[in-house]
Amino acid sequence: MSNSKKRIVVALGGNALQDAHSGATAEEQLQVAKKTCDYIVELIKAGNEVVIVHGNGPQVGRIVLASETARDVTPAMPFDVCGAMSQGYIGYHIQQALSEKLRKAGIDMPVVTLVTQVVVDGQDPAFGAPSKPIGPFNTKEQAEELIRTKGYTMKEDAGRGWRRVVASPRPVDIVELDTIHKLVGSSIVITCGGGGIPVVRKEDGSLEGVAAVIDKDFAAELVAEKVDADMLLILTEVEHVAVNFNKPDQRDLTTMTVAEAEKYMAEGQFAPGSMLPKVQAAVKFAQTGKSAVITSLYCAVDAVAGKTGTTIR
Repeated sequence: MSNSKKRIVVALGGNALQDAHSGATAEEQLQVAKKTCDYIVELIKAGNEVVIVHGNGPQVGRIVLASETARDVTPAMPFDVCGAMSQGYIGYHIQQALSEKLRKAGIDMPVVTLVTQVVVDGQDPAFGAPSKPIGPFNTKEQAEELIRTKGYTMKEDAGRGWRRVVASPRPVDIVELDTIHKLVGSSIVITCGGGGIPVVRKEDGSLEGVAAVIDKDFAAELVAEKVDADMLLILTEVEHVAVNFNKPDQRDLTTMTVAEAEKYMAEGQFAPGSMLPKVQAAVKFAQTGKSAVITSLYCAVDAVAGKTGTTIR
């Protein structure tokens, strides 16, 4: 592939799928997906091969909430199943939106969502310290009942009630990787939605879903490594990574070496659960000798051209 045309793994953040100023209905989310795909299609029009990974934070939470709320009517679905459901409907929205934009651009390219399982290590330390809140708020009495009947880990959440928390282990392998390889280049592949459905590999080789959330940026990094991408493009709400964020001496960064990024991380410059995993994923990919770029959705095209964003090399 020429220098100007790249294989790019795009990691879409929450703002690419749900606008803070719009509601959470399916119709409103589809409209947000259409706006997002305006930027994705520009990357494709430039001749780049694109693989899409997306988050599912608010969406899977609502699926869990709906399932738990209706548990007296129909059995509540386990968390890994809720993750699979979110992959399906978010992927469907991106397929609809992107296919429409490609057709209008005169590009004949199929868009496919792959329900993707991602292997995690059952011994990952994250399982010993669940930290990712999911699902509805509960009273203390309800929380105690869920601990007793379901074995959930429940934590009090900032005075708002008790919520279930699950582990956030690192991704180890992608079950459907061979299929992804076959599709890349001939299709726009949407894969590892929400970080992938977390599964552990048992001694007999079978796979078992687990209640966990894989960070979508780490999953996108693993996809980028596995498909030999030229670039990992992590799209978020800000144009640049910054140090001293939201302080009078805030400084936007246009480039970072791996060593500089590690120094800033050691200083605590990046917020856990926000910018930190993005920088960690970018650093891991940059160590392959390729470049990772963190920028806003609206600057995606210019960032790939090297005109903006924060590039980690």
